[in-house]
Amino acid sequence: MKLPEFFEENFKILMDADEYRDFIASFDGKRNYGIRVNTLKITPEDFSALIGKKLEPIPWIPEGYYYSEGESFGKLPAYHAGLYYIQEPSAMMPAQALCPQPGEKVLDLCAAPGGKTTALGSRMQNKGLIVANDISPKRVKALVKNVELMGLTNTFIVNESPEKLQQIYPEYFDRILLDVPCSGEGMFRKDREAVLSCSRFKSEECVAIQREIVKSAYEMLKPGGTMVYSTCTFNPQENEENIEFFIRNFELEVDKLEPTGGFEPSRREWTESKDLSLSGGLRLWPHKAAGEGHFVCRLIKKGSKKANEKIISELRYTTKEAEKAVQAFEEFARGNMNSFQHGTFHLRGSSLFRLPHYLNELPPIKWEKAGLYLGEYRKGRFEPSQSLVMASKTEDFKRIIRFDKNNHNIIRYLKGETLFYDGEKGFAAVCYEDFPLGWVKQDGQMLKNLYPKGWRMM
Repeated sequence: MKLPEFFEENFKILMDADEYRDFIASFDGKRNYGIRVNTLKITPEDFSALIGKKLEPIPWIPEGYYYSEGESFGKLPAYHAGLYYIQEPSAMMPAQALCPQPGEKVLDLCAAPGGKTTALGSRMQNKGLIVANDISPKRVKALVKNVELMGLTNTFIVNESPEKLQQIYPEYFDRILLDVPCSGEGMFRKDREAVLSCSRFKSEECVAIQREIVKSAYEMLKPGGTMVYSTCTFNPQENEENIEFFIRNFELEVDKLEPTGGFEPSRREWTESKDLSLSGGLRLWPHKAAGEGHFVCRLIKKGSKKANEKIISELRYTTKEAEKAVQAFEEFARGNMNSFQHGTFHLRGSSLFRLPHYLNELPPIKWEKAGLYLGEYRKGRFEPSQSLVMASKTEDFKRIIRFDKNNHNIIRYLKGETLFYDGEKGFAAVCYEDFPLGWVKQDGQMLKNLYPKGWRMM
């Protein structure tokens, strides 16, 4: 691969001759591909048995696995059932390093397309609150789909600047994940466009953006809270030098991460102060581990953390119209489902949401999805959403149409085709084995396929 000259010059100075040779040679090596099993829905062991493949584990995450180039993991029915997320292996480390706990308040500030948000939600078991933000309206759409596909119900997906969020959430979050925009040198092998778009001054521009993002995040983090800063680039300016800047200018200290699975300690020798704590982050080098380039550092805000308020799950409505919509939803649930969870319900236009924990009203910010999108309330009637079925289990439905993994009707359903099946009139959940895929409406022998057009298998 033809690399930018300034990039080669920089690392020729930073590295010794042997490591530099191996590092540059790695860009002509093979890319690494990975999936992360969605433990909200299935265990890694059961997943392996379901797809009938023994996959090589990714050493730094227990639910992560490598797969070979050319395998079509984006086309398997198990993908449409939300049983795994396709993600570059080294990109799985930041969410792992953040260690969120069920019931906490967590911010994923640069969240799209959703790999890290869905990992956080899985670890939190859908308990607590994740505010998942991305400043790009286009990228937020992908974030919404992935959150729905994985069955997350504790997310508030927003589309704002960090500065605006800072005004809404002062010292609010227990943990914040910052996978910041960067110069992308770690993506050179994965994406040739990253090579073409890289310039000598791109890193300096990124550093300025990164520091502004961290400044806002710092204001939103509780004293005693945890922040993980990560990039997919190699240069010290955006990595160790930035961490040095943060601990000098904010009440932050490095919380050492233990090297694992090929990740190495960050390089304090590439900083001005050479502070011992600056080796407490992690770097993944493509010539030393099976992944692309990544940098991860965990920081703690000094001070004592205040406990969160008690989670309340009683029935509430944000408006009278929301209450009417919930009555229609309850009527639908009595006829078609075996469960109805209490919470705070909000109606936006015709869309009904059950808000995530701690969110009893909607702040004045741009948002795309608040908790679980239940469906549409129009003219006194309720129509269920795809989000509802993906966040549910087979036992939640009064009627299921279960196809085993080799049944050709699964593919027909995912393509939006009409199916024929003897059954009781009403809504039913089509299931791949024991995992819901989407709704159908039974009318006689014919099933009206309600699988969303934008999700259909081509």
